[in-house]
Amino acid sequence: MKSTWKRGLSTIVAATLVSVPSAAPVRAGQAPSSPYATWTVTIVLPPRVMAGHSATLAVFGADGKLASGVTVTIDDGQSVTTDRTGRATFIAPASHDYMLAKGSGASVAALIDPATGASEPAATTVPPVISRKDRFWICTAGLRGEADADNVWINDEPALVLAASPECLVALPSSKAASGPATIRVAAPGTQASVKSTLVDLSFDAPQPAPVPGKKSRFQVQVRGTDEKLGLVVDNLTPNVLKFAAGDSQEVLTKGGGENAATIEVRAIRSGDYLFRARLIAAPDTAIAWRYLSAAAALAPQERQGDIRLMAKRVQRKPHEVPDVRAEIARVVTSTIDGDFRTLMQAAWQAL
Repeated sequence: MKSTWKRGLSTIVAATLVSVPSAAPVRAGQAPSSPYATWTVTIVLPPRVMAGHSATLAVFGADGKLASGVTVTIDDGQSVTTDRTGRATFIAPASHDYMLAKGSGASVAALIDPATGASEPAATTVPPVISRKDRFWICTAGLRGEADADNVWINDEPALVLAASPECLVALPSSKAASGPATIRVAAPGTQASVKSTLVDLSFDAPQPAPVPGKKSRFQVQVRGTDEKLGLVVDNLTPNVLKFAAGDSQEVLTKGGGENAATIEVRAIRSGDYLFRARLIAAPDTAIAWRYLSAAAALAPQERQGDIRLMAKRVQRKPHEVPDVRAEIARVVTSTIDGDFRTLMQAAWQAL
């Protein structure tokens, strides 16, 4: 039976999509249901912005391409529309320590730092591992909020800067960037920086044996570019066609080595197209999670405020409880209707 493979950006932290016509601290094991919803658009913000300074956002459409003409509202009343590049510039609010951006049913958050030199990062930082098909962040001093003024290269291949602030930017690797050790350079008027990372390629092998309704199969998520064990989240986007054995959003740990892969068991429900998504699990950032949880507590229903504040204390003071708190946040998000509280809890979950 012929299989076709499609790759593109995911609607979360862009990752590999695989579609096959029918008859595809690190934690492992079952993950709670993903607390993200698939919106018509995906809004991309820099992870941190500076109060009162310019910043750039980007919007992806449902087709995974940058979308022009999309109106995004900032929570201080600003309204901006993406240009032909799918980006828009705005002024970061100065009245809160977080901001929200909303448009076409999507809602995302970013942290706001004071407009002082002390807010600028003391060092250049990037994730230690980056997916070739995944947007990633860089934080360093001296960036510009206008994305066109910032430049990023991965092993001399230019990356596309999607979102930016004076502190951080978000970029997308070039399709020409090769997996493996990577030197990432960033430049803006008056500043240059360089930092090391690893670029990896995530791909799926076709399930074996071929899926048959009512029968079990297994497929592998392959990692190329490193022999280190990596934590991945694999989402089943078509649970009406097949089921994962351990839930439709599953966290796995690759085995490392030359054949660096993780195996997932599936059971076919019926004939049809099915779709998987894989993304890297980042190292938990408890400081960011604490800030989002603290902000969310003020918006939580009264009966939940104490629980949310306790979560914030636990991630700050008890790092060994982070996996448990992350699971608790996911349960809160999946049981909460859309709104600012849910958006902030999603941001806290993503930070962990």
